[in-house]
Amino acid sequence: MGDHKEHGINIDPAFVRALAELLDDTQLSEIEVEDGHRKVRVARTLTAAAPVAYAPAPVAAPTAPAAAPATAAPAAPAVDSFADAVKSPMVGTVYLAPEPGAPNFAAVGSSVKEGDTILIIEAMKVMNPITAPAAGTLKAVHVENSQPVEYDQPLFTIG
Repeated sequence: MGDHKEHGINIDPAFVRALAELLDDTQLSEIEVEDGHRKVRVARTLTAAAPVAYAPAPVAAPTAPAAAPATAAPAAPAVDSFADAVKSPMVGTVYLAPEPGAPNFAAVGSSVKEGDTILIIEAMKVMNPITAPAAGTLKAVHVENSQPVEYDQPLFTIG
């Protein structure tokens, strides 16, 4: 009785509200559910505060007391490394290894070939390999294992 018919599809407002609450509970920005021919996508716009939360992380506070020149030098490469970083194509959870207890796919400083898996992102119970776009050396990994990531968040840098 709570279903509403729009564009030929029955929509249950309670179900949509439950999906919206799931977004809040999991801190995801969108969720999509498909049931046969019906597909429901619920998304929310993230505020500017979300990118700011991870942007200051590379400029670590403990380096500031060491020396002023040491703080100024790492700040510029950190910004540059994000400019060249491979960014997340989706919202999900990052895993640096194929399974718990296994070694990471790649280590900082190791050589990688184009197409090598660097990490995986789990989204909607699907493991999505994120591969090296080109051959080179893995310069930096900007995420931690089991960390939730947002769309377009820097993941790693290859140089």
